[in-house]
Amino acid sequence: MSENEREDLEAGLRSKDAFVMRRSQILLASSRGEKAPKIAENLGCGTQTVRDAIHDFNERGPDALVARSSRPKRTRDAFDEESAERLRGMLHRSPREFGRESSLWTLEMAAEVAFEEGLTQRRVSGETIRATLARLLGVRWQRAKRWITSPDPLYERKKEGATC
Repeated sequence: MSENEREDLEAGLRSKDAFVMRRSQILLASSRGEKAPKIAENLGCGTQTVRDAIHDFNERGPDALVARSSRPKRTRDAFDEESAERLRGMLHRSPREFGRESSLWTLEMAAEVAFEEGLTQRRVSGETIRATLARLLGVRWQRAKRWITSPDPLYERKKEGATC
């Protein structure tokens, strides 16, 4: 650690920003030869937090005192256009064809079946299904409505004649 880096870290100890102060404490303790578990115990944080701070400092130097976004660097879409179309086809079929007891799809059920049918490489959430339908297919998920039906050929006529 250079003298300038050490000065930056010591100045960080007086920072009003908790992130900068904690990072400075971790890095100065590490420079004194303390091990990650001991630093974590002394500062009341996780061992992995200490290791992450040290690795970040080794990569970026004093810039490690500036918090970076925790947002993923890259997101992977669970569905491409082809698998999204296969998802649409799957949702146009009854869940019973896939061994489910319900005749109405839920987002969670669609996520489970999509994984089982190989449409996704990993289990996704119902929210991922909803977002995929909106983003790739332009379809908004709406809760299914149950319609009362009967196999009775005279059902419609009887229903119209019923008074409430």
